[in-house]
Amino acid sequence: MSKKDKNKKAEEPQVEDTSTATAETEQEQQVEQKSAEEQLQDQLAAEKDKFMRLFAEFENYKKRTTKERIELFKTASQDVMVAMLPVLDDFERALMHIEDDKEAEELRKGVLLIYNKLINTLEQKGLTKIEVKQGDVFNADNHEAVTQIPAPSDDLKGKIIDVVERGYKLGEKVIRFPKVVIGQ
Repeated sequence: MSKKDKNKKAEEPQVEDTSTATAETEQEQQVEQKSAEEQLQDQLAAEKDKFMRLFAEFENYKKRTTKERIELFKTASQDVMVAMLPVLDDFERALMHIEDDKEAEELRKGVLLIYNKLINTLEQKGLTKIEVKQGDVFNADNHEAVTQIPAPSDDLKGKIIDVVERGYKLGEKVIRFPKVVIGQ
């Protein structure tokens, strides 16, 4: 073999080694590219998840604050309503006593007019009476027992005999329970 042939043989394996090395390098780069692409996909998915959670949390916050604001507006006048309840009681007492006096008919009409106007105004703001009648069953969750007296008849035992003070609700919230007398 001549020197040229030896050089050709020596060069040929190097060319093959170089092409093999290049192919391996390309595969590694593809793997790296895929892994980089996969990493970006994973990061994108994580950011989407983070965004969705943050968005949901914000929506819940908006709903909660809206609900709290509505509740606050509904009960914002509660202090004023509670302060007005004794005035309503006084009007009712005055009307009961004026009805007995026949000479004060004009006075009764005037007081009744003012009382109705006050009741209508308070009802427009959400105040409602809790209806309690004689003979209703006493419920400690809904009534406040002032005293117990012997029942005038057997069918009134454990039931309401008299209503001492009316109860009122503001919206759905009870601001004063009715005070009642119950029979033993």
